[in-house]
Amino acid sequence: MWSTLREAVRGSQEDLTTVPLRRAVLLLATPVVLEMSMESLFAIVDIFYVSRLGSEAIATVGLTETMLSPVYALSIGLSAGATALISRRTGEKDPEGAAVAAGQVILVALVYAAVIGAAGALLAPTLLSAMGASASVLASGATYARTMLGGSVTIFLLFVFSAIFRSAGDAVIAMRSLWLANGLNIALAPVLIFGVGPIPAHGVLGAAIATTVSRGVGVLYQVSVLSRGPRRPRLPFERRHLGPRPRVMVRLVRLAWTATIQVLVETVSWLGLVRILSAFGSAAVAGYTIAMRVTTFVLLPALGLATSAATLVGQNLGANEPERARRSVSTIALYNTLFLLVIGATLAVAARSVLGVFTSDPSVLAYGADCLRIVAIGFVTFAYGMVTIQAFNGAGDPMTPLAINLGAFWGLRVPLAYVLAVLVDLGPRGVFLAITASYSAQAIAGGVLFRRGRWQRKKV
Repeated sequence: MWSTLREAVRGSQEDLTTVPLRRAVLLLATPVVLEMSMESLFAIVDIFYVSRLGSEAIATVGLTETMLSPVYALSIGLSAGATALISRRTGEKDPEGAAVAAGQVILVALVYAAVIGAAGALLAPTLLSAMGASASVLASGATYARTMLGGSVTIFLLFVFSAIFRSAGDAVIAMRSLWLANGLNIALAPVLIFGVGPIPAHGVLGAAIATTVSRGVGVLYQVSVLSRGPRRPRLPFERRHLGPRPRVMVRLVRLAWTATIQVLVETVSWLGLVRILSAFGSAAVAGYTIAMRVTTFVLLPALGLATSAATLVGQNLGANEPERARRSVSTIALYNTLFLLVIGATLAVAARSVLGVFTSDPSVLAYGADCLRIVAIGFVTFAYGMVTIQAFNGAGDPMTPLAINLGAFWGLRVPLAYVLAVLVDLGPRGVFLAITASYSAQAIAGGVLFRRGRWQRKKV
């Protein structure tokens, strides 16, 4: 196992559709988990330093992160489309087809980034106000929001390039780019937030600059690797692959938009939750923000493990191995459940101690600890649900998780949050309970529909 892990971190050239299944899972999942661990550091590093600036700064980050939800949804949707197409072509031993698909993904990502970035930078103050930001948060946070939304091109490209490499079986490239970006962010964030020597303190704006610049450097690394494509047999990418291919692009956009709506259904539900929470004051929003950043930090590695299921399903279906695809999902789901069982139990017991690292405000700490305990209890079911959702996407069947998410997040989460928080008068705790309930419902529905096996017959 240790030799396999070392090979996974160095970068393996094994065919994931033919090596023993557990070895294939380790070779792919190890760099993906490490990649997602690095992605989670973006969230945790920023909130660690920003929390020193007070609850208004924390609320600014939380509200802006919520407004970035559509950006993340579009990025994840494109990544899902890329995974379905590129992993399927890779499993079919069609590297030229994989490279063509990669070129179309990059083109669409650039169009998305140009439109969303310009609109977000222009409308940032209006969006903050619509989210219920107080006057003081609006005054201090508008520039932060402009920078994050305006620089969203780095989010699009970092997500998309990472999906391209993972789908082709080169997950280690995506991992290295996140290591590079996070190392730079960890160094830049405190310098730009608090100031050092001749560099002035930028406050919460410094966090936005550090994050955007660091992600941009990660993207440049990925571009440099992709430009050497002709020497990479799995993905022999060349500039000619950036030429529009209407048939491939239509197929990609169809998959990506369904996956995007699938994610938006969930992420926009967070907007509804924050809107409900904002009625209970900045302390409630700040506590929720810190708790969910910690949750993101521990869940992203698990999501990385789940994401590897998408690639393995796509490649094995391309190699005409549907049973191996199914067993890949079962194996990954078992690993993910064991991992999150331990993490969830630890966070539930040590919630106040963990959040005490980020804030000393008693009100913020009380709300945050309550949120973290309740959400952590649902980790076990969420572990299975996220794997099945990724498996459907990897098979080119984003409609099934879209239906699941509609039921779990808008049929259950938002209405239940309002009922419990406002009508039953549980306050913010009602919102936290609704989060756990909705993820449990998602896991149950995902498990039932996955076992029916219709995803095995999808063509992409």
